[in-house]
Amino acid sequence: MKIFSARQIYEADRATEQKQQITSIDLMERAADQVFQWLDQRLQKTQVPIHIFCGIGNNGGDGMALGRMLLDNGYIVKSYIVNYSEKRSKCFLINYDRYKNMTKDWPLMMKCEEDFPTISSNDIAVDCIFGIGLNKPIADWVKNLIQHINRSRAFVLSIDVPSGLFVDQNTPDKEAVIRASATLTFQSPKLVFFLPDTNRFSQTIEVLDIGLDAQYIAETPPVANLIMKNEVLSMYLPRDKFSHKGHFGHSYIAGGSYGKIGAVILAAKACLKAGAGKITAYIPECGYMALQTAVPEVMVETEGTTHFANEIRISDDTTFVGIGVGMGTHPETAKAFLDFLKNQKKPMVVDADALNILSENQDKLALLPKQSILTPHAVELERLIGKWKNDFDKLEKAKEFSKKYDVIVIIKGAHTISVYQDKLFVNSTGNPGMATPGSGDVLTGLLVGLLSQGYQPVIAAIFGVYLHGSAGDLAVRQTGYQSLLAGDIADFIGDAFLELFRKEDEPPG
Repeated sequence: MKIFSARQIYEADRATEQKQQITSIDLMERAADQVFQWLDQRLQKTQVPIHIFCGIGNNGGDGMALGRMLLDNGYIVKSYIVNYSEKRSKCFLINYDRYKNMTKDWPLMMKCEEDFPTISSNDIAVDCIFGIGLNKPIADWVKNLIQHINRSRAFVLSIDVPSGLFVDQNTPDKEAVIRASATLTFQSPKLVFFLPDTNRFSQTIEVLDIGLDAQYIAETPPVANLIMKNEVLSMYLPRDKFSHKGHFGHSYIAGGSYGKIGAVILAAKACLKAGAGKITAYIPECGYMALQTAVPEVMVETEGTTHFANEIRISDDTTFVGIGVGMGTHPETAKAFLDFLKNQKKPMVVDADALNILSENQDKLALLPKQSILTPHAVELERLIGKWKNDFDKLEKAKEFSKKYDVIVIIKGAHTISVYQDKLFVNSTGNPGMATPGSGDVLTGLLVGLLSQGYQPVIAAIFGVYLHGSAGDLAVRQTGYQSLLAGDIADFIGDAFLELFRKEDEPPG
């Protein structure tokens, strides 16, 4: 699903009005009707007080239209105009007049804190104060109104975006943002919904299709893509009936050190579960028995000292390499890794201590094979790209890093984002239980397994991140968040593949 900027949404509005021969007020009516249908389906004429807070722009116009529809269908509605400016949008004024023409209970004009209504925790508050166009700080009294709504503990429904939230840049005052129980956003999700600093402002997000011009939607490059089931289904490479393990590559997992062999075990197991044809783990001698016992399907090679690697070599038939899990940063290991990089041409998956070694030797980053996949956690990412001011700045720095070295950067999080050049791919799977030791090692193995089977690096990154999150979602149903282990995620990778082909009316698993 495409994620558009505010400017692109405005352009889509104009294209829709032109091609469908409708006016802005017609499009607003269409959007408001979608919100009304959503509410009416859930309330079923329940007589709960509904407070609608309307700004004086087009978002407020949506609220006026919604209020009129709710009144016309017998709901208890009280509307308020948040009068923060003398300027009014044309569509707001039209719907304001339509509202007044159908009821004697006109919207209350709010200008200060004395006008704030009492809102019960059993009420519904509909937030239509600011839309996607907000790009400057709001007045103090409006901030106080937003906090008043937040304190009410009512069910808060935001229309298009929680008021006070900037869509395409950092929100300067996060105390001046509605905390929505749900947000109904029009046509396209907004990138800000998926970022760590701002994801908390709405408990759930639902996209309402308001029929914007299909050609514009199809042809316009988005600011990001939200990766969901339909997107990854088209990426799947089916297996031929007569295929054998030689068709699915020879994966190499290099890493491990004394006390950290478990990381390689997890990565190797995930690589197997992803479908690699043959896997070799390259580890220090101290891990030989553990790995042979834990994952008997994996071949093991040892080299160097007993406790850490001081040389890294791979066989000639190796297709793709994953390196860094549990590897440690001993000076001899660091030298071995940097020497190893000099002769690598194929994309590889670089994780954990391999990234830490590179962050200490940034002049060696140019040795990374093109389109390698880097999987840093937050601290490792900061070491690579530098400190960032906010989430938008982090994304820009990651893009620049990706372009400079021609690599794919996976920014892990609740909504993991894969960055390649200027393209962002936002993942939709995963859960808090996956914040557990070894989860990243599983991802590394999964990515190497996909590369070995012929998935192109960008596709492997997008698909692998989705499968990793989906496996976690399936596993957590049995374990709960606190008890989910990285090994559980690896165990459910096969179920994640099956889930891709499950029909919506079939039970999961």
